[in-house]
Amino acid sequence: MSRTEREKNRPSAGRPRTGGPLFRRPRTGRPRTRHPECRRPGPPGPYALLPCLLLGLGAFSNLWQGETPNPWVGGIGLFTFNSLYIAVVFRGFDRRRRESATSYALLAAMAVITFGLAIGYGGGWLLFFPLLSLACGTILRGRGLGAGLLLLAGCAGFIAAWRGDHVSEPWTIGYGTVISGGVTAALLILSETVTELRATRQELARGAVEQERLRFSRDLHDLLGHTLSVIVVKSEAARRLAPHDVDAALEQVRDIESVGRQALTEVREAVTGYREGSLTTELGRAASVLTAAGVQPVVRRSGPPLGSGSEALLGWVAREAVTNVVRHSGATRCEFTLDSTGERVRLTVTDDGVGPSPDAGGGDGTGLRGLSERLAAVGGSLESGPGPQGGFVVTARLPADGPQPDPTRPEGC
Repeated sequence: MSRTEREKNRPSAGRPRTGGPLFRRPRTGRPRTRHPECRRPGPPGPYALLPCLLLGLGAFSNLWQGETPNPWVGGIGLFTFNSLYIAVVFRGFDRRRRESATSYALLAAMAVITFGLAIGYGGGWLLFFPLLSLACGTILRGRGLGAGLLLLAGCAGFIAAWRGDHVSEPWTIGYGTVISGGVTAALLILSETVTELRATRQELARGAVEQERLRFSRDLHDLLGHTLSVIVVKSEAARRLAPHDVDAALEQVRDIESVGRQALTEVREAVTGYREGSLTTELGRAASVLTAAGVQPVVRRSGPPLGSGSEALLGWVAREAVTNVVRHSGATRCEFTLDSTGERVRLTVTDDGVGPSPDAGGGDGTGLRGLSERLAAVGGSLESGPGPQGGFVVTARLPADGPQPDPTRPEGC
């Protein structure tokens, strides 16, 4: 046996497996990309304002080089100011703590120290005024902020002119004081607004998803409930006719096939959200279904033709009413009456049965509740209950004019 053959037959105890489930080769596809919403930067936090303390390096340099009289007083003032600044900035990003009395007290303490150090030392210590303005913009945010910043800038410019030992002109200190607080407040207000808008958009997206789920559940109930009832009725009719009239039984079987194919098409259209029903179509189907179930259909129509929105909505009503008649009523006659005027449209479905059983929800089942919500969304109404002469009555009313949204889609889509 050659060396190459011995190496091929040698046990691979020390070799890592690469084809098994525990040792898989790394995937070489495109890298995963995060959702754009996840890549967006969040709102600024308090740490973004801490580098502004570098404005106090001039005062610290004066202390370090011994150019400040009473250095212990200056050092304690510098430390106290920086501590108050940090505390105020962190409280400014917490809405509950920002509006508390403690925050205003800390801000007032900062103002006292700033005026004391600026009057006592001047020079680089005057740069504490822009820092104080920035802290005011963090806490106040519009509560008299404009007048307060102008007053603070005037005081800073006056002290700078009175001291006369600052490297810049007095108006520069005043301008920096106004800009620091105003820009900070504007940026933080804008950040809060953007955050609220994002939260609102997410809430609207969740609401749209809930509306779409509700639409889909209604469509499935109306489509599958009616279709399955038709298939059951047709199947019973075919079973009864098969021993005596094969041709009639085959006709019922062909109807079952046609109903099944139509149901597949309607379910696909309901999933995509573009299904539009028609009252005329549903009344034609109702006549076939009721006749197969041993119920005599009667249709009466009066008034001008209906719009597409009214046709679609009333088509759902007719479909649900026929489903309930076939399932629960035990009726022998079902009458559809459509009255259309210049202002209102009314469809009444009346049967002479016993009405829905308690197990079916007492006439207020899922289908009727869904229809009532659909009609109410366009200014209509739905009433259902026992008739004055027995049986069960479903009455749908709609406005005859005005814009009517697509009833098969949720509002806002």
